[in-house]
Amino acid sequence: MAPLTRSSQSVPRKPVASVRATALRMLARRDFPRAELARRLENRGAEATEVARVLDELEQLGYLSDARYAQMIVAQRAGRYGKRAIAQALSQRRVASPAAQAALDELNGGDELAQATALWERRFDGAPANDRERARQVRFLIARGYGMAIALRVVRRPPRSRAPDDIEPA
Repeated sequence: MAPLTRSSQSVPRKPVASVRATALRMLARRDFPRAELARRLENRGAEATEVARVLDELEQLGYLSDARYAQMIVAQRAGRYGKRAIAQALSQRRVASPAAQAALDELNGGDELAQATALWERRFDGAPANDRERARQVRFLIARGYGMAIALRVVRRPPRSRAPDDIEPA
């Protein structure tokens, strides 16, 4: 007797879940922006009109919110990234522009120079010893979404003076 191959076996398939159930299951794991959730549902074979209807319903119920998602991304990245990098992350995730702008407006209250300085102080021990090290530190801040002018001001600024309590005994 020949062994059964996978193609010859009659494997019962799971019934396809409804679009609403799939969306709720996905949202139970984590938040999504509306555009990303729609793309994922359509990739699973759902019709665009059905997806739009379900997502409208989930928005009305408060389960889906681009504003909440944008605020979450801003809260996660604030202090570690500059405003430009956060705006780019929101754009890549296709968060609705009004929601993204409202979340980014919350960052305007903070001083970007102070945030960049705090990040630089956490990452580096002190002022760069040479031009190569200075360039590396500037590239680090630029990669984190801070502008060139801010990066140069931070790197050129003398290191913050340490309090006598912070000085370690020799």
